[in-house]
Amino acid sequence: MKKKLKKIRITGGLFKGRVLHSVSKIDVRPTGNRIKHILFSWLKPYIEKSLCLDCFAGSGSLSIESVSRLAKFVTALEKNYILVKKLKKTLKNFSINNISILQFNTIRWLKNSGNPHDIIYLDPPFSNKKLLNQSITYLEKYNWTHKDSIIYIEHIDNKIELPKNWKLMKTKKIGAVLFSLYWKL
Repeated sequence: MKKKLKKIRITGGLFKGRVLHSVSKIDVRPTGNRIKHILFSWLKPYIEKSLCLDCFAGSGSLSIESVSRLAKFVTALEKNYILVKKLKKTLKNFSINNISILQFNTIRWLKNSGNPHDIIYLDPPFSNKKLLNQSITYLEKYNWTHKDSIIYIEHIDNKIELPKNWKLMKTKKIGAVLFSLYWKL
């Protein structure tokens, strides 16, 4: 019996209901539709005209959801060539031109001096806590955040190293997934 593919849908905005490309044969864990729905209800007052950085883009679901809800621009970082290729095809099919998908290692990218972003998504592989903590450190150290930046983190526990000037706004757990929003003071 064939395993039924779980469809990745856009949960709101301009592209609500549209289905993204399949990621069934790639080792990636897309953010679930229920979590995305909650996340973007949290982000509703902040998302319009925002500049976003999707640090581990994977399927591109958070990036596309952001522009669907009127984010101004998203820079999406993903090191997997196949995922980048699929995401570029999806952007073309959806006629989206305000997402820049870059095939790049997120840690290497963040080690360069950056431009501050309004909303940052951190959803690295769950098994790699070091990767999450490095990302947080580099976001601060290399100027990727500004006062009032919002940082979304998807993780499995609260054992993460956060800067003292990041205030927890909201957090929720669904299944094994803990997801949180932080506000940089």
